[in-house]
Amino acid sequence: MTGRLLGDLDTSAPDRSLSPASRAKDMPRASELTDAAASTGGWSPVAALGLVGLVLGASALVGRRNAPDRTHPTIRRWYQRLDKPDITPPDAVFGAVWPALEVGLAVGGYRLLRRPSSARRDVAVALWLGNSAMIGGWSELFFRRKRLGASAAASGAMLASGAALVATAARVDRTAAVTAMPYVGWLGFATLLAERIRRDNPARGR
Repeated sequence: MTGRLLGDLDTSAPDRSLSPASRAKDMPRASELTDAAASTGGWSPVAALGLVGLVLGASALVGRRNAPDRTHPTIRRWYQRLDKPDITPPDAVFGAVWPALEVGLAVGGYRLLRRPSSARRDVAVALWLGNSAMIGGWSELFFRRKRLGASAAASGAMLASGAALVATAARVDRTAAVTAMPYVGWLGFATLLAERIRRDNPARGR
């Protein structure tokens, strides 16, 4: 009886269901985990567009408030009386360049927000928000408060922060980094210009 029971057991084929090879086969591959992670964590298109729109709107309001145009005659007269170097572009160039640069930053910001959440992505987003805020802060310092020294220093800080944005964004989304490069290039020129204006107008601002 015992022999018959033992004989009914199939001992010729070992159970492979718990073998290391079987368990490894059933485990998800690293690429599958990466793909799953990449599909989560980013902002939705609506939320990302909403934040980008708020940033652009706030920047436009601050810039409009400090614009040296005919709607702000006091600011306009002060700016026209400054001693400016020959490399200073016409007012129309400033009016065209800055909106284009800010739109480029906004495109990069949208792409960063849509990327999966990570420490590196979050730093890049913070740098984008910081640079967007500093654009308005610079116009407040220069045009409204007439702080030539402070605005020149702020321009240098923006240049460093913009370069950090490009370097950080390049490791998250290369297109976002590319969209910020014109901003950094222009800031190099703007910082030189702000320093020349500060130096040539010692009595007109600090």
